[in-house]
Amino acid sequence: MRNPEETVGKMIDKASTSFIAYVDNDGFPITKAMLKPRARNGIREIWFSTNTSSNKVSCFRKNSKASVYFIDKRFFRGVSLVGTVEVLETAEAKERIWRTGDEMYYKGGVTDPDYCVLKFTASKGRYYSNFKSEDFCI
Repeated sequence: MRNPEETVGKMIDKASTSFIAYVDNDGFPITKAMLKPRARNGIREIWFSTNTSSNKVSCFRKNSKASVYFIDKRFFRGVSLVGTVEVLETAEAKERIWRTGDEMYYKGGVTDPDYCVLKFTASKGRYYSNFKSEDFCI
């Protein structure tokens, strides 16, 4: 992969679903499907919306280690990014990624207490394509 930022960035932008993994209270990895990211800064920082009351938020507050996975089904390739997650509940963070129609998930609007932001910060990645994998630093 010549340019991880470009190749992985395009995969993130095209993905309709992403996957996030966290460590539960018993130390086991849990993977959850997520809606596509709401924003990103390159491939280092990726923002997701979620419910404050979710199990993953509770777990991220105790252990910030995480990975996110994006897949390109058409070409059977994918990328796993490893890093940490911050749970953000500031008005600035919530407004940054709020979209029209989110009221469907968060009845109280952008100030709904059950709405928060997950800010994932990647430190490294592993890309799979053409039956081989390749590690890269971010």
